[in-house]
Amino acid sequence: MYRVILVGTMLLAALQPQNQHEQHSPYAAQERSEIAALTVEELAGLREGAGMGLARAAELNGYPGPKHVLELSGELGLSAQQRGAIETIFDRMHEQAIELGEQVLERERQLDRRFAHKHIDADLVNELTAEIGRLRGMLRAAHLRAHIETTALLADEQVRRYEAARGYAETTVTGVALRRSKGPATRTPDLPT
Repeated sequence: MYRVILVGTMLLAALQPQNQHEQHSPYAAQERSEIAALTVEELAGLREGAGMGLARAAELNGYPGPKHVLELSGELGLSAQQRGAIETIFDRMHEQAIELGEQVLERERQLDRRFAHKHIDADLVNELTAEIGRLRGMLRAAHLRAHIETTALLADEQVRRYEAARGYAETTVTGVALRRSKGPATRTPDLPT
């Protein structure tokens, strides 16, 4: 029995970190990323024109996005006219998102290279980060505008179905009618028959 305890204690001691003060950064292994400041998911999202949660303010406040509306077109009962118009909105937004995403990546790449080669100063940091911020703002705006445009084409009942299909709480659905009644989105078409 003594041997079992001794062997167990030795195994536990061997598994303990050698340096108790050693801490790994959450960025460990990211330094080999194509652009150190961005995760693989962020790189892909920017290249592909993905939503990346950029329109969450719209999505969670009763403004459905074109991609998910098209995915749920059967459940929402979209007319052919609605579907065509929403496809146009999505295509335009997606094209803008890819173009802006590439511009963000290029500026992020420049910032990354400057740091990697030790050719950076405060003025250049201010310049590049301001430009990255401006481009990211434009990217977010493109996604948000697409939600507004899409919502304007939907009847209130379609928005309610959308929110139910997406699993949003009942309070959100109720809140939508209040929010939508105060803005330009009140001019919604009747549900197709």
